Amino acid sequence: MKKLSLNFCMLVLALAAPFAWAKLPPPSSTPEAKAKAAETAAKTAWTAKVDAYKLCQAQDRVVAKYRASAASAAKPVPTAVVATPPCSDPGPFVFAPPADAKPIEAAGAHSPATTAASPPSTTKPDAAVNPAPKKAQ
Repeated sequence: MKKLSLNFCMLVLALAAPFAWAKLPPPSSTPEAKAKAAETAAKTAWTAKVDAYKLCQAQDRVVAKYRASAASAAKPVPTAVVATPPCSDPGPFVFAPPADAKPIEAAGAHSPATTAASPPSTTKPDAAVNPAPKKAQ
């Protein structure tokens, strides 16, 4: 009986494995895939901002309707305890792809842009080149 249940469990696992592998996302190592992922993330963040804006507007409408109905019923209208900022519209979705960082060699960070006209060293003593005394740290 134990051998039969063990075989049945192995069979179920063997049949379920392809479905588990099928749900895994494909690896995204290409620059196009990374750019698409960045755009999707930006779109998701923008959608969250739009949702928050719509929620804010709905809350403002509910408060306005409540205050109007309370005022028409001659009930005291409570004042807001905490002042809330007005709803801010996120505007239309605009995706600006991040600029590709140049490698250090292409950025020119390691050397000056022009060719050196003279060697950086000199035969003059340091006291003559830098007359101000160095500060001790």
